[in-house]
Amino acid sequence: MYQVNVKSAHTQSEKGSDYKVSVDSDEITVGDKSINWDMIEVKENYYHIIQDNISYRAELVEADFEAKKLIIKVNGEKFEVVAKDKFDILLKKLGMNNKASTQLKELKAPMPGLIIELKVAAGQEVKKGDTLLILEAMKMENIIKSPGDGTVKSIKVKQGDSVEKNSVLILF
Repeated sequence: MYQVNVKSAHTQSEKGSDYKVSVDSDEITVGDKSINWDMIEVKENYYHIIQDNISYRAELVEADFEAKKLIIKVNGEKFEVVAKDKFDILLKKLGMNNKASTQLKELKAPMPGLIIELKVAAGQEVKKGDTLLILEAMKMENIIKSPGDGTVKSIKVKQGDSVEKNSVLILF
């Protein structure tokens, strides 16, 4: 199950339209409606689709698989399609979905817990994905990694501290 947002380049709306989409091996369901179609790839990134006896030309203009975002053209009209799976939805619900901007400023606690171990020190340079600390929550140790590149300015917690969700842990 995916939560899919489709935004047309021709509309003024920033939000777009949201759909629940399920994909099985031979069937796609949008909301409660099953979509039956025939699709062939004419050439790389160009497709011919027939659905309900209507012909469509589709082109994959741009794909960012890490962000799960596609730019497609259907019969000349451009659309931005962003898909979120159950894990993306869960991370958003937990407040852990924010990707680092180009300038890393601070790291906040993604959940309440206990600081088990600090893996960095003030003045240390970190790269995206480096382990910063270990946070115990609900008897599970969670490795908190750097969401981007930066230099640690200060650490606002110490080993053994209890923290609440969204507490500032590290400044960059």
